[in-house]
Amino acid sequence: MGGGWEGGRTAGRVGANPDHRVCPSRAARCRKANGQWGVSILIVTLVPAEALALTQPDADPNSTPAGVLLAYLAFYDQRGGGIETSFKGDKQGLGITKRAKKRFPAQQMVMLLGTLAHNVIVWARRWLAAPTLTRYGILRMVRDVFHLSGFLIRDASGSITQIVLNCAAPVAPFLRELLATLLAPAHVAVSLDKT
Repeated sequence: MGGGWEGGRTAGRVGANPDHRVCPSRAARCRKANGQWGVSILIVTLVPAEALALTQPDADPNSTPAGVLLAYLAFYDQRGGGIETSFKGDKQGLGITKRAKKRFPAQQMVMLLGTLAHNVIVWARRWLAAPTLTRYGILRMVRDVFHLSGFLIRDASGSITQIVLNCAAPVAPFLRELLATLLAPAHVAVSLDKT
């Protein structure tokens, strides 16, 4: 591994046969708080010019290899952790880790149902169109919104005419207003009561 050094970091291109990997990879070495060195491997799909443009807009496109590698590291450091947070929210909110199956088709179905549940929750935040709910993660939507107790009132044909939410839930008054607006075109009334 060769490369440059900056601020306690060294970076270099991984010296492996390129036929064994699909994407180029870069290695980074950083000094930890305890004085030891930690090594990380970055698998990158960005070409060097893109990495430089995203992290150092004024940089020369023909930058040194060390400069390009440090641009990859800077770009990696700029990520907000959104993917990791989303995975954690799905695992906690949907209980994905507790549902392992022995057969591959069954596990694949569990994975697809988890994906559908995730998407429905994200869509529900958008359907309700409330700034408060858009900040809720998967876990909070499942715990505070979808676990709200209540009951449905149907007409003689079986169509839902009214939704009654438990008034003891802290989010119930707020959710009643949102659901009333959302369901008004369907002529479904939403009210609060003790359930």
